[in-house]
Amino acid sequence: MAGAVAKIPSLLNTALAEARPKFAIFMKYAKVELAPPKISDIPQIKAGIAKLMNSAKTGAWKQQTVRQATLNTLVGAEVLFWFYIGECIGKRHFVGYDV
Repeated sequence: MAGAVAKIPSLLNTALAEARPKFAIFMKYAKVELAPPKISDIPQIKAGIAKLMNSAKTGAWKQQTVRQATLNTLVGAEVLFWFYIGECIGKRHFVGYDV
């Protein structure tokens, strides 16, 4: 038992040394991907919404591959799940509102 307790600091140091580069990479991408949109991004957002609306009107969404449709479905599900998580955080309850 004493031997196992003596190894804990070295195991923690090894774990931290392994985690630091991965955490640095995570933070590098998190700063870019999780940042709110800038003013300069608004024209691209408008163009994307217009393209989406045009695709819906013309039926171009029917010409997607199975892979593209699956990815779009997963992205939609992710947005929906984040909405529900935000609702739970905002109301501070999992079920119902505290009225």
